[in-house]
Amino acid sequence: MITGVVLAAGEGRRFGGTKQLVEVRGRALVLHAVEALREAGIAEVIVVTGHDAGAVEVALPDDVRTVRNDRYREGQSTSLAAALHVIAEGSEGAVILQADQPGVTAQDVRDLVTTFTATRARIVRIRYLDAPGPALLSREVFAEAGHLHGDVGARVLMASHPDWVEDVAVDRSAPIDVDVPGDLDQV
Repeated sequence: MITGVVLAAGEGRRFGGTKQLVEVRGRALVLHAVEALREAGIAEVIVVTGHDAGAVEVALPDDVRTVRNDRYREGQSTSLAAALHVIAEGSEGAVILQADQPGVTAQDVRDLVTTFTATRARIVRIRYLDAPGPALLSREVFAEAGHLHGDVGARVLMASHPDWVEDVAVDRSAPIDVDVPGDLDQV
């Protein structure tokens, strides 16, 4: 089993508020990541909330697990750690998605899982034409990933252990991150 994790705890300071709830193509931004995981066949989906947690949780389907990260102000690494600590025992790995990247597709998620199944790499990462993308972390790196610090996510883990990373080439540009209101015009 592979778990899906959506990091949705941030304050959206550059955006000017809780961007996880802004409507994009008819639904809350956070739901795009949840739906990509679901459409890819991921059974266990965990959304990490923090800032405005109650409102974000209300927007989620009832069968999505949530974990609140009270330390979200300390950076993305705390949200990753919060999720990794609650993943089901039987899970072999976790696909990590950002709540603010609605262009990540179910096919991207399937490509991560297929490559992990074939290679058993510690980390499998999407490599778009112009940038790295989401990653799947195998259970064997959960402990190390759970001890990262700051606003770095798993990027620092991949940079310090490039031999652990199996890239999956995707023949398109990286999806837009919604960081400021003007980014909504591009999604």
